[in-house]
Amino acid sequence: MTGSKVFAGVLLLAVVLLGSSAQGQHPPVPFVAGFERFARHGVVPENVGGQLLLAELSCVACHDSEDLALEPKRGPILTGSGNRVSADWMRAFLNNPSHTKPGTTMPDVLAFLPEADRAEAVEALVAFLASQETSFPEPKAGGGNPLPHEFWNQGDPERGEKLYHLVGCVACHQPDPQYDGGHAQPSAMSALLATLEPEDIEEMGLTESARPVTSVPLPDLADKYTNKALTFFLAEPETVRPGVRMPNLKLELVEAADLVAYLTRDASTEGKQGTASKNPALVAQGKKLFTALSCVNCHEMDGVPPPEEAPLATKSLAQLAAADGLGCLGKPTPGLPHFGLDEPQVKSITAALTALAARDEAPAQEVSLDLTLLKQNCYACHSRDERGGVGPDREQYFETVSHVDLGDEGRLPPPLDHVGMKLTPGAFAKVLAGSGDIRPHMRVRMPKYPQEIAKPLPAAFAAADQPASLSEAEVFPNHKGMEEAGRLLLNTGCVQCHPIRGESADGAVGIDLEGIAQRVRPQWFWEFLRNPAELKKRTRMPSFFPNGKSGNPDILEGDMDRQITAMWSYLKDVKSQKLPDKIEEARSQQFELVPEGRPIVLRTFMDSAGPHAIAVGNPAGVHYAFDGEKMRLAEAWRGQFLDAYGTWFVRSAPPAVPLGTEVVSFPPGLPFAMLPGGDEPWPPEDKEAAQYQFLGYRLDRAGVPTFRYAYRGYVIEDRIEALENGGLKRLLKIKPGKGNAPRGTLWFQAHQGKNLKQQNATCTEPGGVTVRLAEAEGAILWQDKKNPETKQWRVPVSTDRPLEVIYQW
Repeated sequence: MTGSKVFAGVLLLAVVLLGSSAQGQHPPVPFVAGFERFARHGVVPENVGGQLLLAELSCVACHDSEDLALEPKRGPILTGSGNRVSADWMRAFLNNPSHTKPGTTMPDVLAFLPEADRAEAVEALVAFLASQETSFPEPKAGGGNPLPHEFWNQGDPERGEKLYHLVGCVACHQPDPQYDGGHAQPSAMSALLATLEPEDIEEMGLTESARPVTSVPLPDLADKYTNKALTFFLAEPETVRPGVRMPNLKLELVEAADLVAYLTRDASTEGKQGTASKNPALVAQGKKLFTALSCVNCHEMDGVPPPEEAPLATKSLAQLAAADGLGCLGKPTPGLPHFGLDEPQVKSITAALTALAARDEAPAQEVSLDLTLLKQNCYACHSRDERGGVGPDREQYFETVSHVDLGDEGRLPPPLDHVGMKLTPGAFAKVLAGSGDIRPHMRVRMPKYPQEIAKPLPAAFAAADQPASLSEAEVFPNHKGMEEAGRLLLNTGCVQCHPIRGESADGAVGIDLEGIAQRVRPQWFWEFLRNPAELKKRTRMPSFFPNGKSGNPDILEGDMDRQITAMWSYLKDVKSQKLPDKIEEARSQQFELVPEGRPIVLRTFMDSAGPHAIAVGNPAGVHYAFDGEKMRLAEAWRGQFLDAYGTWFVRSAPPAVPLGTEVVSFPPGLPFAMLPGGDEPWPPEDKEAAQYQFLGYRLDRAGVPTFRYAYRGYVIEDRIEALENGGLKRLLKIKPGKGNAPRGTLWFQAHQGKNLKQQNATCTEPGGVTVRLAEAEGAILWQDKKNPETKQWRVPVSTDRPLEVIYQW
């Protein structure tokens, strides 16, 4: 059969007979997270599971329905597919979707074709899809976080591994059992389940809580994407998949590149791109097939408008319920796409269609909240009405920053019970748009959603949780003038856990209470303070009014209602109010060093610079730590400098840590080495350290320190100053010392890393520090033969002129 006859046969949709059936194992069925976790196990009614499948399989893209609850998910946007997806991968996927991408919800639209004709159709479709190319975005690098050249190829798989397991990916996808992390303590529920026998778990109704969550399968990403395409997709998945089942985790582009490096770490090459025919006739034939097969019903593509009527479907969903046979739900049938559903999926869809046909009322004009949460897989992270939440086999990967113990609610995403009663519409909208984060102590990230998905949710939650909302005037009448009483009440307990306006008492790590009167509804605030556990089970928030009685009888005569009103009054006007006394006392006892006018030099103990650290704070806001034992510039940061309390007053204090941000580390190891030609390995630190001697430091009139040390007959003066543009300038003067003249060539280690890129007098570590030399004559980029991942930028130094080094990051 010729290609034109194949095409004509597809257009007629009935002239090609089904070929021999495939032998072997049944291919993976379409994977819908909400169905696999809940409907398959009878947690939700069968017809609800069917509704979910009807939407997620995009059935209404072909079968008309006025029921908005069944609005189709649709497939990815295919504009730009040519430079986003490998031609070989497209070829394999169209030949066998469920095997190439296990769990795909894309049906096999060519299942009914004989093998030879199928191959011709696939080549035409691949030629057309590969011809669809668009430019990738042109990101602009920021001064504080520069983008390395071709950053998509510079990802660090170790950083990517941490991101994958910490920011939320493992809520849906399989964790790596070899990952050396996930040190969080088991949740209270997991700890309970560990003590119970299986029959006890079933008897207590905890089966769902104990059931492991099935992971969303991943295709072979290195085969499918280039590094560049996958990086941009992970950074903004909604630009390709408007259904947003893959959420936007607010990744920086460098972070996305790190994830790509981790996810493709086992690939022998970057993608198997293959080739596609550019024959105009074949491309045109592929375009016609794309329309004839109703691909346009699910996939958006520039220049290919969707048809007014779907060629593959003439029946509405309501008509399908009364139809005989399974159609595209069953075996491959000429003219119909094949989904490869299993029996529970078919039964659920049949139940949904039956319920749809039997329903007397008008079609739903909005999506139910429960169905929305199932579609978006919100239950992967959040629980609501005892359903969902982080799976018991994944909780260990949800951690707090620095492993601060805040209990389950400090590290796990919050439950969604009563959230419509709790959050104001404006605050809810900010959370969904990605700008309402208030939990900096959590490592997991709340995704951000596009407006079309986020906009209806606040009203849907509010309708479900509080049909009649009381206004502020009804909940807190006459609250003005009670601010001081509120301040005193917050001082008695709240500030032990909560910061206010960014200030906190010792040990407070929870949510900052500034802005709470704008974030939460007055009615929820009153009811939550009255009895926290009633609205939030297993919360660590104590009740300050047990049995309706106050623990502070001396304030407002111990009246609970007036005291809660006073706290609301204070928090509503907290920006202009005095802070609680305990926070003021903590502020007065802080020993933060603030450089003003001239640098501050502090000898201390730091992880990065060791027990002989010399920290230098600069008025320009760029600070650094120098290791006085190994004579190396160890670390730099911007913003705040250091807190000196531990250094000055605590004998066994933990290491000092930078108070600022944008912390960067400089090359490890000793800075200088005597090498015959510069091509030899750098001398081992344990043997060469004895050749160094620290000679102290001196300050110039501006207070800038110059560190002095000796090495193998040389005396080195090392002056490091902050630059107004946020970098550091280092001036190294090398002079022969007294006594025997040094022998050999002295080399300086200017940079070190895995992926160093040198261009003239500049060397860059992607995602890290850029080093620029005023004079780079003789500099070499050396690679360790025993450890090829280690590169070192070396420069020979001269006693005739200083060596000037500029650091930027």
